[in-house]
Amino acid sequence: MRDIELYRHLLGLEQPWTVTKVALDVKEQRVDVWVDHAEGLKWPCPACAQELPLYDHSEERAWRHLDSCQFQTLLHARPPRVECSEHGVRQVALPWAEPRARFTALFERLAIDVLLETSIEAATRILRISWDEAWYLLERAVRRGLLARKPRVRAHLGVDEKSFAKRYRYATIVSDLEEGEVVYVERDRKKESLDGYFFSLTPEEREGIEAVAMDMWEPYVQSVRRHVPRGEERVVFDRFHVMGHMNKAVDQVRRRENEELRETGDGTLTGTKHLWLYARENLPARHEERFTELRRADLKTARAWGLKENLRRLWEFMHPSSAWRHWREWFGWAIRSKLEPVLQVARMIRSHLRGVMNFYDHPITNAVSEGLNSKIQKFKQVACGFRNFDHFRTAIYFHCGGLQLYPVTHGIPG
Repeated sequence: MRDIELYRHLLGLEQPWTVTKVALDVKEQRVDVWVDHAEGLKWPCPACAQELPLYDHSEERAWRHLDSCQFQTLLHARPPRVECSEHGVRQVALPWAEPRARFTALFERLAIDVLLETSIEAATRILRISWDEAWYLLERAVRRGLLARKPRVRAHLGVDEKSFAKRYRYATIVSDLEEGEVVYVERDRKKESLDGYFFSLTPEEREGIEAVAMDMWEPYVQSVRRHVPRGEERVVFDRFHVMGHMNKAVDQVRRRENEELRETGDGTLTGTKHLWLYARENLPARHEERFTELRRADLKTARAWGLKENLRRLWEFMHPSSAWRHWREWFGWAIRSKLEPVLQVARMIRSHLRGVMNFYDHPITNAVSEGLNSKIQKFKQVACGFRNFDHFRTAIYFHCGGLQLYPVTHGIPG
């Protein structure tokens, strides 16, 4: 009787449910608890809440609950069913678990907390469950969160790509830049990959999109132009992506020039790769003297670096007219430099100039998306990669989707 009363309190059961039996297996370190309900009750239909008499019971089932005194605890019951004239025979809602769950709601809450902090492999050891059970809990949490997510206007979006397996297999990831959460994941990085997100939106939601930050990947650009009202004005090419191209151009100039100098026995540029990639204000103090000498030398790399630093000013003006004037001057300098890698970047920017200058109407970047990408990379490494795209997508939503992952515990104390 003491055990029955103890577990009634541990499980937080209230009328009409009560504990009828407790079985302790010390050898197996397991406690089995059976619960039942009073007779002659009416139960609400889970679909319409109409009060109905008991129709019958489902077969006895067991739910894994929180451990008690380090013993695995399983709750056993025969769920009641009702016959509704509108919805047919349905199992009633249970206060300790969601429909079709294999674990109690409280155990799921604990499992989600563990899975958020560690890998699937580690979670199986902590929770004493199998890999399949851990992934089942993770998938349920994501499904629950996606169903609970309410449609709303997202003004500033970020579109990026992320590889999830070898052989150039990519996923398209759409992020809400204001909330810092992933809102959509689809395989590949095609126009159709991003189209799917816009198809899922209402006309009001598409109209509410003010700007989309992205790199200069043409399929994404075409998708935004096709689906977002005034899409040409909404595309904002990420400034850090543009500067990334310029950094690569500087490095290409350095490598070519270094090869030429080394053929004459000149090692001036040897070991200087990272110095040219620094922004002027970020150069470590210990390198200042050497880098000053390099910049004063008659080097093609020094000219490329100067053009790179000057290009950064394109996003720092107070008025768009000043930015346009700076662009025209910079482009002239780039053309006259006769440095082929720099010329390629200059022409690329010119062909995408509208999206670059849209920054002055919508001053956003893809920094939030890059931060989410780093988070994705971290749990991807912990998981040793994902061969299955669906698993990769589920993991992204779980860790980066900003979802309400937890089940309702129906008043059971936690």
